[in-house]
Amino acid sequence: MLWPILGLACLAHAQPDDPTYTAGKSLFLKAVPACAICHTLKDAESEGAVGPVLDEIKPSAERVAKALRNGLGSMPSYRAKFSDSQIEAIARYVSKASGGAP
Repeated sequence: MLWPILGLACLAHAQPDDPTYTAGKSLFLKAVPACAICHTLKDAESEGAVGPVLDEIKPSAERVAKALRNGLGSMPSYRAKFSDSQIEAIARYVSKASGGAP
């Protein structure tokens, strides 16, 4: 009886029907410079060696959005490159894909 429950848990992690999630994933992979160059995130199949491993820190969307807007450490600010909706999309994607958000 656990199989159906486990199957639902796996489907809940994947967000293919969520356009904001999909847009965030695309931006994560295609930003200039791409987030995937520096950050490791299993869902994006990225293995960056500069920034933190997002699957380990499981950041909230708020934490990701703040880092994108203000920069953090060696990470530049993306405020001038992305609109607020694009920042929110990346933040939502990273948070959900890493397990930082339910």
